[in-house]
Amino acid sequence: MIYQQILSLSGDDNIAVALQQIERDAELSQSGLIARDPIPSGHKIAVCPIASGQEVIKYGRVIGVATQNIQRGEHVHVHNVAMTSFQRDENYGQNAGDTNILPLSERATFQGYRRANGEIGTRNYVGIVTSVNCSASAAKLLAREAERAGLLEKYPGVDGIVPIVHGAGCCIGTDDEAFCKLQRAIWGYATHPNFASVLMLGLGCEANQIPLMLEAYGRPQDESFQYYTLQSVGGTRKSIEKGLQWLETALEAASKAKRETVDASHLSVALQCGGSDGYSGITANPALGYAVDLLVKNGGTAALAETPEIYGAEHLLTDRAASPEVGQKLVDLLEWWEDYSAKHGSEMNNNPTPGNKAGGLTTILEKSLGAVAKAGSTNLNGVYGYGEKITEKGLVFVDSPGYDPVSITGEVASGCNIICFTTGRGSCYGNKPVPSIKIASNSAMFDRMQEDMDINCGTIADGSETVAEAGERIFNAILKSASGQKTLSEELDVGDAEFAPWQTYAQM
Repeated sequence: MIYQQILSLSGDDNIAVALQQIERDAELSQSGLIARDPIPSGHKIAVCPIASGQEVIKYGRVIGVATQNIQRGEHVHVHNVAMTSFQRDENYGQNAGDTNILPLSERATFQGYRRANGEIGTRNYVGIVTSVNCSASAAKLLAREAERAGLLEKYPGVDGIVPIVHGAGCCIGTDDEAFCKLQRAIWGYATHPNFASVLMLGLGCEANQIPLMLEAYGRPQDESFQYYTLQSVGGTRKSIEKGLQWLETALEAASKAKRETVDASHLSVALQCGGSDGYSGITANPALGYAVDLLVKNGGTAALAETPEIYGAEHLLTDRAASPEVGQKLVDLLEWWEDYSAKHGSEMNNNPTPGNKAGGLTTILEKSLGAVAKAGSTNLNGVYGYGEKITEKGLVFVDSPGYDPVSITGEVASGCNIICFTTGRGSCYGNKPVPSIKIASNSAMFDRMQEDMDINCGTIADGSETVAEAGERIFNAILKSASGQKTLSEELDVGDAEFAPWQTYAQM
């Protein structure tokens, strides 16, 4: 219920959320609630006394414990709330149900690019993917020389030439899962349907040998995929000359690709939230969750990620796991993360970030409860390793850190062809080759950053729109973007530097 300036999310909550900046001594409710402190917009206020050691409740669930007595009307945040331990629910799949998928004739459609292997792209780029950092400069120089030569001007049907470069690929072990994460990220981009053609460029002596990737992942050389190394060709200049010759052929072939009508089951949407705030779990994330339910109903796939940012809220996913095995696989990931953070002298509550806290998020439990909302309400059908190819339809999970560029790199490598990115602080993110739809959680930030934000869900907190109405807008925006409508990050040409593979290996 909204009382002037605050929102109570559940009858069990002992806090409410400020919907705007609240001044000290402001009267906030019919029951005579008076603000004892200034309360920033999106932050929490106690609606009843909370004793030291007592649980703080939001969304009807525990988000922490009071570290001191909190009086009614006081600001509730990091100065008086701490992380708490919790018992993990192991009743996997108890709330799983049947998902009604629309028949093909009734599904939403979009205009996509059908590739030779049957996969559908939402963009039509040509890529230069590097196997190692040592070939990164050559890849960038090749793209720059192509731009100087005006090659793209002859092929208006091609979205661009994208060099995919990174800081890894050598002086690492090649027989463990950490190395597989790197290879899957690189290979997932090299074979992504948003690339019409790809040149993989290596140095030649690196640990991450291109022929070994070919052997491991079974991609034969054909006209849409070529590779060579700087050492085999004779150096940087000769490699660029050879690359320009390849680009002429690749761009001509890419320009012949045409969009065609396909149904929404060919959409795979990466779900992401970054620069979150106290509104994210109330507006943008639930609205995106509603859009996810529509996508799944239309046969599509949505990939939730950021494993540390479901911590403490994983029961909302394992409860609707399609099988006990799927639920256990998700919990296994979380237990790995607990061990991983401890080994590095860290803790799971080091996320939220300073920006998240400034926006009103106090603990990872609070952040996770809001983050999971973007997954909608359908069954969790699969759990995948970082960059592992998604094979299930419906809602799935891809393991990744909470750091957005690293997380989205894994989702795109897994096959996602659209990104939906909710933000409360204003993340200025773009991705090539996959369009990123930015969804604002509050109207003040949206108004301030309209050149970067595609959709405003602050309308929900403002009272001018329901979650369902905003969710419908997001789903329609997904279809339009998949059909070629540029996102604002694309208009700004953002996305060349966002390939960021997750590095968990020992760098020797």
